[in-house]
Amino acid sequence: MQLVVARIGRAHGIKGEVTVEVRTDEPELRLGPGAVLATEPAATGPLTVETGRVHSGRLLLRFEGVRDRTAAEALRNTLLIAEVDPDELPEEEDEFYDHQLIDLDVVLADGTEIGRITEISHLPSQDLFIVERPDGSEVMIPFVEEIVTEIDLEEQRAVITPPPGLIDESEAVIASSRDEETGDAAPGDAAPGDAAEAPKGDA
Repeated sequence: MQLVVARIGRAHGIKGEVTVEVRTDEPELRLGPGAVLATEPAATGPLTVETGRVHSGRLLLRFEGVRDRTAAEALRNTLLIAEVDPDELPEEEDEFYDHQLIDLDVVLADGTEIGRITEISHLPSQDLFIVERPDGSEVMIPFVEEIVTEIDLEEQRAVITPPPGLIDESEAVIASSRDEETGDAAPGDAAPGDAAEAPKGDA
């Protein structure tokens, strides 16, 4: 299984280093020296990490064969993709890979359905759930403990307690009522481990 773990930014200095927008909670594992990464576009890679260091809060990488600023700048906006065992779990109990979260139902504590996670957006300040509502609209939910109170992979759901204004609850649908009306399973219902995979990051 392939997951995007970083995006290459601008060149740094004149010796081939590049800034990196990290999209994984395990940069030491995914982006450490010796890591071999596929790329998007594919023709740019594979790339092997030679060195890495943190400078002014940003991760800087140098890849084998990239020795000057011109070569480094040519890598700008390239996505770095790691091969991950689909059965592998993060080291910390409260951490999750993106593929575990995609397609989870998002519900309030009382069971009111908000929608289904379709994408994880990794921002410098925090991660966001991109949630598709039953009416096809989207809402962004910060993936922070104060709002996302529970991730239940067995039940394939994320329980949230949104602050006022984040979600218009009047548009929400009670999953059980909808199921009775349609006779169909709620969107995103799936057996554990069947969450859709998207090459969009590595939580």
